[in-house]
Formats: sequence, C-alpha cells, structure tokens
Amino acid sequence: MSYEYHQHNNSYRRPRPTSVNYRQKLAVLKRMIVEYVHENAALVDELEEVQAKIVMRTEERKFLLRKLCEYDPLVAAEVQNAAQGGARAPNHSAEVKKSKKRPSDSSSSDRRSSVSKPRRPSVKSSKKKLIPPVPVDSNGRPTFPIELGKLTIHSLGEIIPDKLEFHSEDTVFPVGYVSTRIYGSLREPTIKCVYTCKISEKNGLPNFIIACEDGSSEIEGDTPDVCHSLLLQKINDSLSLNVVSTRPRGNEFFGLTHLTVLHLFQGMPGVRKCLNYKWTRFEVSKTAEPPKEYNDAGLSFDYLQRSINMCKYKMAPDVLQMPSDFIEGI
Repeated sequence: MSYEYHQHNNSYRRPRPTSVNYRQKLAVLKRMIVEYVHENAALVDELEEVQAKIVMRTEERKFLLRKLCEYDPLVAAEVQNAAQGGARAPNHSAEVKKSKKRPSDSSSSDRRSSVSKPRRPSVKSSKKKLIPPVPVDSNGRPTFPIELGKLTIHSLGEIIPDKLEFHSEDTVFPVGYVSTRIYGSLREPTIKCVYTCKISEKNGLPNFIIACEDGSSEIEGDTPDVCHSLLLQKINDSLSLNVVSTRPRGNEFFGLTHLTVLHLFQGMPGVRKCLNYKWTRFEVSKTAEPPKEYNDAGLSFDYLQRSINMCKYKMAPDVLQMPSDFIEGI
C-alpha cells in the first residue's frame, strides 16, 4: 500500500479511501453473495434428489417384501406377527410355573381363554377432535359430492379389512375411493387443473392413480407417496426449475388423512377389523371450524404459484419484479 508525503509536518500518511474503493468492495460482496446463493441452490437440489431416491428405495423394498410374502408363507406369517406387535419370546420361568399348576387351575384358565373378548381398535388420542357436519340423505348416508375446501370427495369406496396392505396406522385405502383436487397443470403449472385421485385393486394389492384433466398420462403407483412424488417431479420438469420439493405427501393429496374423511371411514363397515389402523375420536359440531388449507406448494395451487414466481425472480432479479412475499420466504 502506498503512502502520501505531507511537507508541512514532514510525515507520511495513508490516503483516505475514496468512494471508488467502496464501490469495488460492494461489487465483490455482491459477487460472493450470488455465488453462495447458487451454491446453496445446488445443494438444495442435490438434497431433494437424495430424498426422492430414499422414498423410491423404501417403496421398492416394501414391494419386494410383499412379493416375498406371496411366495413364502413363513415370511408372510412373520410379517403379520410383526405388524400386530410381534410374538413374545418364550419365558422359561413362566413355563416352569405353568407346569406346577394344579389340574383344576389349568382347566379354569382354559375355560377363561375359550371365551375371547372382541378386539378393541387402538386409539390415537383420548381427546376428541371436532369436525363440522356433512350433508346426509334421509337414511343418514352422506350425499356426494362432499365439498371440503379445495378437496372434493366423490366416493368413499369399500374397505378391505382382511388385507394389511389396504390400511395403515394413519388411514385406510378403500377400493373405489375417488376424490378431486385443484392444482397446477402438468403441461402448464401456472394454470389451474382438476386432478382425480382413485384407489383400485390390482393383483390383490392397492393401486393408486392420479389423473389430470389436461390430457396428460395418468400417474400410477403402489402407494400415494409414489404417485405424489412423480407428480411433483413432472411439475418441476415442465418448468425446467425446481419450484417444489419432491418430498411426497400422498395421503394429504388424496385426502385420505382429512379429518372429515377419516370420520366417514370410521363409520364404514369393516373398519374395526383393520388391525394396524389407529382409531381417532371425533365429535361432530356445528361450531367446529373447517381445517385450514395446506400452506404447501406440493398441495396448494396458490402456494405453487408463489414458489414459481420466487424461483423465476431468483433466476433474473434484474429483469423481473420482486414478489410481494419474497422476504417471507413462502
């Protein structure tokens, strides 16, 4: 660094920084910020790809396990026992005590065990959840279609309780279930489009389908998450941008975990025989508020548009106008 010589006091001093130096430093900082933003976007994209691969590998593992159960009855029995809580390991001390029982005690215990109590479904929470009533006909059956905000239920289908693949802890998968939802078109995600979600049976297993009214090919999978993940990936591909995370929320997109839908499921015949499903306590009340809409770009058309606008602005901030909610990071 050069110094200036001052004759009046015979000394050297560092020159004062000019505005040009500050502008240069500001330009360097801007370049560094842009580089960090691009690097962060690349890391986010890589993370989303890894998460999508994890979901796909998990579903493939489940599919292979189901196929193995079809060919090997012993494996199927072990899987069913594990799903029901698993068989307890034999207790040697308990066997010794049992051998010391008197014949009268064993006969009485056999009589008590012969009268088995009906299985009670497991309950998620003892607290009741309030839901608004749905329109019903003169026989007390719900009238279709059922409007639930952006979700519409057209058919509840039929529950298959004797197969573990047709239900989970959170919901059930009735054959013939049909729902519709408004979301971005596969061909042009900025345009609203009606998606039809259907559940059918294929080779003894549940089959999930998402169909778009814009004429695109149907999305088919063995779980709702597989269908939803493929849908989100096609949305990104149509825009050539990662505007939405491919982390799936298939049950929500189908409407299978909506509180009103779960309440209707629990009133259908056969639901109490679903071993893995955990019961939810509901109370119908006219004062109950409807559930809030999802603030997720993978489920809501409005939030998808916000994500698209913000991604486009990040690509060309000097050309496009900054979105009003850009700072909020929605």
